[in-house]
Amino acid sequence: MIDLRIRHRTTYRYRQPVNLGPHRLMMRPRESRDLRLLSNAVTLWPDATVTWAYDVAGNAVATATFGASTDRLVVESVSRVELSAEPYPVFAIAAGAIAFPFQYTDDEWTDLGALTIPQYPEGEPSLRAWAQGFMASCPTDTLSLLKDLNAEVGGTIAYQGREDEGTQSPSETLSLGMGSCRDLATLFVEAVRSLGFGARVVSGYLHDPSRTLLGSADAGATHAWAETFLPGAGWITFDPTNRSVGGANLIPVAVARDIRQAMPLVGSFAGSADAFLDMSVEVSVGV
Repeated sequence: MIDLRIRHRTTYRYRQPVNLGPHRLMMRPRESRDLRLLSNAVTLWPDATVTWAYDVAGNAVATATFGASTDRLVVESVSRVELSAEPYPVFAIAAGAIAFPFQYTDDEWTDLGALTIPQYPEGEPSLRAWAQGFMASCPTDTLSLLKDLNAEVGGTIAYQGREDEGTQSPSETLSLGMGSCRDLATLFVEAVRSLGFGARVVSGYLHDPSRTLLGSADAGATHAWAETFLPGAGWITFDPTNRSVGGANLIPVAVARDIRQAMPLVGSFAGSADAFLDMSVEVSVGV
């Protein structure tokens, strides 16, 4: 078990005072059997009225509304968590799902819903054809198939940190041969969905005390990865950026059908077209 402190600070600067619209914050770590949230505090400058709610996926979402105009916005979240995820987990997959293809139960299929449907149109190269190429036989071992896909994404797509907004389509990532952690997570999720699995994207933080993992700055950073649902085992974590399985170094904040639904901070402002000056993000994850 590891006791970690996470500090996430985002600063927006404007050339002149602007009026801030409502901002949505997703920075509160998501509790689970492997993660216990000890404390979380969110502070904003200028002062704001903050309300909390849970979205349809059970993520904690804060909405901040502001009064006076300002030329700077600072949002800081400080959390303490206990992380107890095993580095080499063993998954109790139901007997009927050990070999792929398998069928989800009617209830599972209904509840997974849109998490089984690809969110991007088929492009070139074909994502479905690429994913099907990992089926050595039919049937094939389910977990081996997913591990091979996860390893291939991280092994053949070069990691490239991107500060610009947006996510590449899976076909674009395959064509370019490079992408950010969110691009790699989206590629993996869409690939397994094309085969019939239920999957979702996860955003959160990466703890990297060894300073050797991709996607990390110093000992920690914001990060994106994936989860796939297997009967019996439930949601299994796959981090294609680092070709790893399980959540030993991962602190989830939000799960979503699409990575665009799990952005840490989203908002707007009213002002001149050239009012925005710059944005900076500082993240630290450590004991």
